[in-house]
Amino acid sequence: MNRYLALQKIIEMGSFSRAAEVMGYSQSAMSQMISSLEEEMSLKLVNRFRTGAKLTLEGKELYPHIEKLIYQYYSVHEKVNDIKELKTGTVRMGTLASISAHWLPNLLKEFQEQYPEVEFVIHQGDYTSIYEWIKTGAVDFGFVNPKAVTGIETIVLKEGAMLAVLPESHPLGKKEVIPLELLAEEPFILLEEGHYYEPLEVFKAIGKSPNIKYTIHDDYAIMTMVEAGLGISILAELVLHRTNYRIRLCATEPRISRTIAIGYKDKSSMPIACKRFIELLQSHLSELP
Repeated sequence: MNRYLALQKIIEMGSFSRAAEVMGYSQSAMSQMISSLEEEMSLKLVNRFRTGAKLTLEGKELYPHIEKLIYQYYSVHEKVNDIKELKTGTVRMGTLASISAHWLPNLLKEFQEQYPEVEFVIHQGDYTSIYEWIKTGAVDFGFVNPKAVTGIETIVLKEGAMLAVLPESHPLGKKEVIPLELLAEEPFILLEEGHYYEPLEVFKAIGKSPNIKYTIHDDYAIMTMVEAGLGISILAELVLHRTNYRIRLCATEPRISRTIAIGYKDKSSMPIACKRFIELLQSHLSELP
């Protein structure tokens, strides 16, 4: 491209020497670039005179196309700068209900204040669906449990507790810590999280199975059902923040926790807007519940 830019400056200045001075090249380097261009095209583009330089007839015919090429070159660079400065871009993420409710609002607000032109496309799902979206490219990254995925990269963010959720007047609610063996005897409302669900793994580890009566995909619907006395459940402490359901929350023995990570296929090919959002998220980890 430097050869085309050199040609443009020569025609603009009407002189090899003046163009070379403006562009910071030696006159011989400028001559070599034009000679190389003419050799490649097998056309003489510039006539050199003692008084200056002018396009040949062939050069005049070709020059409008060269100017168009230069314009497109600058347009590409302007677009690159726009993207780097995030004057444009899209963040496509897969998220869990608890993350959507308690992490994203403030993060999105701060990000949009910095980069108001960036668009967000947010898909809410479970461990399995988010994992599939990442693999198929439907999202650029997603919130996952690293134990529930294979074949993608992960960045661990936080580990949070999972608590037993019982009706407000349930007898077991008087205990600060409830053995899982006792919970296994109660009607259980299972949160559908795809092929991996932390409480089921812990039940399995102690040789027990919960008495599953309902399987549902929504944490808040489960809390409503527990409140109505339809059963008990185990949910992430994060989703239980700022709720006003008439329910009791208790730790379990053994304790259950979940690890939240960012999952993605290839960070090097991830859009810049996504990288910046992940950086913002990591910078606020200590403040996130």
